[in-house]
Amino acid sequence: MINFVGAGPGAVDLITVRGQKLLSQADVIIYAGSLVNKQLLDYKKEGCEVHDSAYMTLEEVVAVVKSAESENKMTVRLHTGDASIYGAIREQMREFDKLGFQYKVTPGVSSFCGAASSLNAEYTLPEVSQSVIITRMAGRTPVPERESIRSYAAHQTSMAIFLSTGLLEGLVEELISGGYSKDTKAAIVYKATWDDEKIVRCTVSTLAQSAKDNDITKTALILVGEFLGEAFERSKLYDPSFTTEFREGV
Repeated sequence: MINFVGAGPGAVDLITVRGQKLLSQADVIIYAGSLVNKQLLDYKKEGCEVHDSAYMTLEEVVAVVKSAESENKMTVRLHTGDASIYGAIREQMREFDKLGFQYKVTPGVSSFCGAASSLNAEYTLPEVSQSVIITRMAGRTPVPERESIRSYAAHQTSMAIFLSTGLLEGLVEELISGGYSKDTKAAIVYKATWDDEKIVRCTVSTLAQSAKDNDITKTALILVGEFLGEAFERSKLYDPSFTTEFREGV
């Protein structure tokens, strides 16, 4: 059996209970060493075989899993955050399907959730934003034109931008051209929930300079939107005048 496990955003104790249990039971662990907190490997049992996928190709990952399956071993494929977001898990599943291997997925806490917790922020504020766009800038990995930052910026809703810290000058241009004002609130969260986490609050126009001033070049999430401000309406659900299935409004 192969278990895809979301490692969480960084802090060791933010892995799920199920994820921790699977790590402790694994015969083989393949983890994303460039992103996953290595302290999570402390959960492994004695004799567990460990591989760092930062140095591996897809074919090499499959070869390790194939060897483990031939010996009836359980493999944990440990991905940063939640594996369903920029985790490249579907291509692995496709290969495992070809080989007739069984697998399951254990979700994890994504870094966009971890970053919001670090900022004490809520993406969906009444009268401010009721949607969250999770996206990235086009780099060596292309992005379909219909999903450009510029087109998404027209919505001026809450946005969490992954894998784009090294492309901030272009990102700023795209955000402003698309519709965000220069003074729209923004934040850079470096290594959310890790011990060396760094938070920089800024505006859209100052994103690139703020990252430069704080020596942040990678492993950061960019958040954009007025949900980072203080102006919002209270929720209807907890309004005394609002009737619900459970209580009568007054």
